[in-house]
Amino acid sequence: AALTWPRDGVPRNPGAWLTTAARNLALDRLRRRGVEADKVREWIAMQDASGGADGPPDPADVVADDEPAWDDRLRLVFTCAHPSLPMESRVALTLRTVGGLDTGEIARAFHVPEATMGQRISRAKRKIRNAGIPYRVPTADLLPERLDGVLAVLYLIANEGYLASHGDDLQRLDLAVEAIRLTRLLVGLLPDADEARALLALMLLQHARSAARIDTGGDLVPLPEQDRATWDAAEIGEGLALLATATPAGGAGPAPAGPYRLQAEIQAVHAQARTADETDWPAIVARYDALAMFADSPFVTLNRAIARGMAFGPQAGLDDLALLEASGRLDGYHLLPAAQADLLRRQGEADAAASRYRDAI
Repeated sequence: AALTWPRDGVPRNPGAWLTTAARNLALDRLRRRGVEADKVREWIAMQDASGGADGPPDPADVVADDEPAWDDRLRLVFTCAHPSLPMESRVALTLRTVGGLDTGEIARAFHVPEATMGQRISRAKRKIRNAGIPYRVPTADLLPERLDGVLAVLYLIANEGYLASHGDDLQRLDLAVEAIRLTRLLVGLLPDADEARALLALMLLQHARSAARIDTGGDLVPLPEQDRATWDAAEIGEGLALLATATPAGGAGPAPAGPYRLQAEIQAVHAQARTADETDWPAIVARYDALAMFADSPFVTLNRAIARGMAFGPQAGLDDLALLEASGRLDGYHLLPAAQADLLRRQGEADAAASRYRDAI
């Protein structure tokens, strides 16, 4: 109602509208649960038909069915994240099977053509079928080797919820909430995994701003313009606490920062700034500098350039963005000219800014 009534008008019978909306939401959730159950049965049937790659599973290889932390969806996440699959295939297949994203949405998340992604998912399914990979929960000693793929899946599901790549809604909070729920389960299973805790912190710190990210007209509200009083203080507090308590397994002191921790720390800087003007941009630049060491990502380069423009003046960011544009790695990506436009506006170059805004649109 908060999103649709300001846009479409208050219905003649608000009570009936709310009742119908609630019923439809409940039916949608029941359908989703039915699909999940069907997928689980499909996996089990596949295993029964093949006998598995190495015969029936050893009871010692399976976490007890009454283990409270496991649920069928998280079991499927780990099954799809089997180490015999390439990492990108693990992530794509899990997003399709578990996250409920269609092939087009997954392709946009990976920035590849939809046909390419469809082939990738099909190959992963064939690999699982031909190798007889079982629907099996890994033992505790095997969980760490599956962790990177599972974290990548949960991260992308949360991202799709935070800023949907497809459809009319800018956010898909059902995906964001489900990613948080599954990551909580994962943290319970692997309490010493700092990157799992960091990912949960990242999700919470982002989700805390959900109510402020969309205005009454259904448009995206930039971070500097958001009403920080509407941010969820409890989620921010939990996210900050997760970062504060991170320690390496078997040791004391702060854990070495991984990519999810660095991203969570960036969000923590935003969360702790009372106003946009109080944001510690040099601290954010330092995190992006460290993040760039993990992967040569044009999106990290883009965000780092924006942060440098905020920390050291617009020209610093524009210089970095010019190099990124020349590389051609973000050709056709609208946020590159949008970032240039914003920095040009801040520098007082109105005509050049307007031109880049038009390019972004």
